Amino acid sequence: MTRMPSATGTFDPRHSGLEAFRSADPAMRRCLDLARIAASTDLPVLILGESGTGKTLLARAIHNSSKRGGHPFVSFNAAALSDTLLDSQLFGHEKGAFTGADKSVKGKFELSEDGTLFIDEIADLSLAAQAKILRAVEYGEYERLGGEKLRTADVRLISATHLALATYIRSDQFRKDLFYRISGITLTIPPLRERPEDLRALIAVEIAQASRQQGKSIVGLSTQAAEILFSYEWPGNLRELKRVIQLAVAIAESDIIPAEAILFQPLEGTRGVQRTGDVGRATPDEDLKLRSIEQRHIRGVLQKYGGNKRQAAHALGISRSTLDRKLSV
Repeated sequence: MTRMPSATGTFDPRHSGLEAFRSADPAMRRCLDLARIAASTDLPVLILGESGTGKTLLARAIHNSSKRGGHPFVSFNAAALSDTLLDSQLFGHEKGAFTGADKSVKGKFELSEDGTLFIDEIADLSLAAQAKILRAVEYGEYERLGGEKLRTADVRLISATHLALATYIRSDQFRKDLFYRISGITLTIPPLRERPEDLRALIAVEIAQASRQQGKSIVGLSTQAAEILFSYEWPGNLRELKRVIQLAVAIAESDIIPAEAILFQPLEGTRGVQRTGDVGRATPDEDLKLRSIEQRHIRGVLQKYGGNKRQAAHALGISRSTLDRKLSV
């Protein structure tokens, strides 16, 4: 999805609703149409999509556009939590419930009263935790850890996962009854590689935002930089796009982002053509000065083209003499 700047020229996910989103991609437009329907109802919402596609962003926008928008939006990531810790986080605990519990604490359900609870990575919940979530969602009832009082909360639930829930259900790792309860409306966010129509606008928005944050006046991309960005498949989706553009703006020394400023993290995926930024990376112990990063990048590109300086210079968007000068520094 494309985030449109507000009247102040910035995008604030804490307060922006669905009106702030646009897309030229048919699948993304269908997702946004369903999101608007979800915002007009109180049905539980399940958001599916790869990591980095903007599931939290969409969940908050649905909340902001709904009748609950003036009430709390509470986000909770269910990944890698023990059942005890999850109980305490979701439902709260009473004083003395466990070692170190020196006071009573409200849980996420209680903090979400009259608002929205967003549970990210819901597929990571244990079966025991799933049963407690089902009770809370179905009846609005829960108990604090270490407590005996039955409490109630009026909460709208939005859940999300990047995992294939159907596979988890078939292998009995996810409760079918919970799936039906949380999926009143199911939204699927397509990955960025399937939305080429949106990529140009998304890049423009990220460049504008990064330029503003860094006090720069970047006006565009070189031809080679644009070719790299538009041919890459973005396995890390919007999260990766944001990081790549922020770094590119930081490296750029003029108002145009050059090809050598486009650097990718090799661990973010292997889909698509390996780009020039995939080579010559620094390890955590290496020099991270911009000049050193540039040197490693240039030498990596040169290695990729078998030492052919003409081809390497062309790929980098610089002249052969500039390449020689940078290599001699």
